[in-house]
Amino acid sequence: MGRPHPIELRRRVVDFVEEGHSHRSAAARFRVSVRFVNDMVKLKRETGDLGAKPQGNPGRGKLSGVKPWVRSYVLEQKGITLDELVVALREQKEIEVDRSSVCRLLQRLGLTYKKRSSGG
Repeated sequence: MGRPHPIELRRRVVDFVEEGHSHRSAAARFRVSVRFVNDMVKLKRETGDLGAKPQGNPGRGKLSGVKPWVRSYVLEQKGITLDELVVALREQKEIEVDRSSVCRLLQRLGLTYKKRSSGG
């Protein structure tokens, strides 16, 4: 996902249109899409603000409801692997999830560890 356009550009585009210029000429002048110009004018008219909306999906993933269970399960099952945890989630909580998602959850919970080699 790309970054939102800077607020200064958003203001300049809307100001240019409010001066009486067309949306197409504003798009050409500021090298943005006509749709962006339309969206900014509409946003300004409806909310009075030109700030970007938050991106992403913060905290509403498949695993958000089972964080306490995952924490206690991992602490009980010393040395559990990601693949074993994925299987446990599928069998016990009926949640189908990829191991990378489980890994990110463990990192957020502070439950990561690095295996050390015995040779060094």
